[in-house]
Amino acid sequence: MAPHVIAVALTDGLPIFELSVPVEVFGSDRSDIVSPWYELRLCAEGPDPVRTAGGLAVAPQYGLDALAQADTVLVPACTRANQVDPPPALVAAVRAAHAAGKRIVSICTGAYVLAAAGVLDGRRATTHWLNAHDLAYRYPAVQVDSRVLYVDEGSVLTSAGTAAAIDLCLHLVRRDHGAAVANEIARRMVVPPHREGGQAQFVQPAVHGDERGDLGVVLAWARERLDRPLVVADLADQAHLSPRTFARRFRDEVGVTPLQWILEQRVRLAQELLEMTDDSVEQIARRAGFGTSASLRQHFGRIISVSPQSYRHVFRYRSRAAGARQSGGEEALVATIGRK
Repeated sequence: MAPHVIAVALTDGLPIFELSVPVEVFGSDRSDIVSPWYELRLCAEGPDPVRTAGGLAVAPQYGLDALAQADTVLVPACTRANQVDPPPALVAAVRAAHAAGKRIVSICTGAYVLAAAGVLDGRRATTHWLNAHDLAYRYPAVQVDSRVLYVDEGSVLTSAGTAAAIDLCLHLVRRDHGAAVANEIARRMVVPPHREGGQAQFVQPAVHGDERGDLGVVLAWARERLDRPLVVADLADQAHLSPRTFARRFRDEVGVTPLQWILEQRVRLAQELLEMTDDSVEQIARRAGFGTSASLRQHFGRIISVSPQSYRHVFRYRSRAAGARQSGGEEALVATIGRK
């Protein structure tokens, strides 16, 4: 049986991490687990070495014509210049490989190349959350989902930013060889075989619109009262406007409805309390204005994609470590991390 060939498309300035993950997963000899394993081919437009973001020179073994002869084509993250103006030769090669029925995969901002090739038209796709709005704006035919770690559309797969490359590559192994093999690869890489939730848990909650002026005063007033019942009429009273006029102006200036904004601010407060306090979920639910832990879990899970308990487990040391840097210097920070 011939090995499954994965062709990785190299572009100048690509990040090292997003290249090293597929090299580690598919390019290492795993014949003691499955034989034949994958065959990894590094491909580029020309024969000269490609420079990564860190200055490392990577010599391609194949040209871009090898993409259409592979079983899977993988496009790693690329520089901003290549996002805005993807290399025409690479776009054409990806389009040809897709037309030939090959599996097409992108990591992080490699999704821009797939979108430029038309591969993502009418499909769900993801990329790094920092680039999601830009990708959706540039390619309106793509259904961009910034909440998830990866999207599997069958013959087309895309991943979110940076470490999500690991999640997607392990998912490909899981699809091709089963869960037991993927779990063993994850164990050898010392990473979880599957991470809970999506990249929404890593996104700082948005500050919508322009919060200066009279409306900014109203929003500041509301933030100080998130633990209390708040309705549109309360905010409208503070703005000296009718509820209907206030709701219209709010949507125009902030970009969401008043109730959606209140909900997002409560989730943001809950995130901070989960990180910085030892309060129970029930206490945090009351302090953030959700009333009950059930209500907090429902809205938190919908917006952040993980439970409050899981979020606390992952992120509660983030603020403590930052505080240690400021108050106790590097030694205090090391001590804080050492207790994790």
